Amino acid sequence: MERSLFSTLIRGLVGITTLGSLAFVGPAPGSPSSFPPSHSEGSWRLLDPVTYENISIFPVVSSTSQDTSSFLTLDEGLSSGEVMVSEQGSAGLARTRDAQARVAPNNNASPSVTQLVLINRSKRPLLLLAGELVSGGKQDRIIGKDRIIAPGAEPLPLDVFCVEHGRWSSGSQFAASKTIVHPSVREQAAVKQSQSDVWDAVRAGSTASMGVAMNTSTQVAAAPRLNSRSIQDTIASVAPTQSYAKIYEGSRVGTSVEEFVAQLQKRFGKSTANLKGEHVVGVVVAYGGEVAWSDIFASGDLFDHYWSKLLRSYAVEALARPTLREVASADDARGFLRRLDGREVQQNEPGVYRWREISEGRLSMIELDALRPTTITLHRLLLQRTS
Repeated sequence: MERSLFSTLIRGLVGITTLGSLAFVGPAPGSPSSFPPSHSEGSWRLLDPVTYENISIFPVVSSTSQDTSSFLTLDEGLSSGEVMVSEQGSAGLARTRDAQARVAPNNNASPSVTQLVLINRSKRPLLLLAGELVSGGKQDRIIGKDRIIAPGAEPLPLDVFCVEHGRWSSGSQFAASKTIVHPSVREQAAVKQSQSDVWDAVRAGSTASMGVAMNTSTQVAAAPRLNSRSIQDTIASVAPTQSYAKIYEGSRVGTSVEEFVAQLQKRFGKSTANLKGEHVVGVVVAYGGEVAWSDIFASGDLFDHYWSKLLRSYAVEALARPTLREVASADDARGFLRRLDGREVQQNEPGVYRWREISEGRLSMIELDALRPTTITLHRLLLQRTS
């Protein structure tokens, strides 16, 4: 029985490794995308910014919304037990003959910092976003790339990055953390795909340059509240394993973050309270006068699910950047709604999802399309790279 379960796991690993080889360079600059998105930038409207200290958040609204109710999120799946994540190695995941998942021995695989094993035993496709944190196992990890896991898929390797540098011990199972790391860390995972840079960003707070921030305004920039010294003090006192959750959610740093979030949430709620026939589907985020980031979803429901942890991540980034009380222009923010024209790389799992990244100068855009039941661009991330 164990031999059969191990063979099933290996078939899943081989299948997904083959998928990884399908990445290729897409259309040349200036040519249209081979797969035009299922949405139109013209259907999005930018509201006036919600501002507080050094951050401006422009709500993105739309009168149209895709049906995304068939998709399962990571938090929902881990909380309900329909999704299981485990270390590779002696406590690997396997699927039994009745299509249920259980922990089974797998002595031929060694635990890996950058790879976990996941099984989706729900009846819905599972949506994963780069930067989502899963806690537990030998180290806390974050998802490395946006992707979709089909329902009933074989146990498969999941590319991740560690955000807890100083621990490699204890259990094999992971739990929902309801956390997404802040943009500087998320950029290193989603775009740069570098473990060492992820660790550096966790410890530094922000990868944005103080000099760059100073050059965007004639104002004098106040030092960030979450500077490298305050983060190192937190690590020394309450987060010796450099756990992301303990650094940025603990009492020393977390109190400042929560106060910041409360102010932003109050202002954002007031700004979007009286929409008629439109739904908030995303945001464009600026720090000082620099537009830096956007997250846009296929539906208002999907945005609502992720909003609280996205807002917290933006707040952490704001606190870790110099304080410039300058509001970015609406024209600059609106530029983050356009489609980039540059080098394109794509990755596909036929019948499940399509992932693509387009780079243009310092801008990077990542789009995730679900291919069933209809083609939908579930998530669109556009960022100005800091490194």
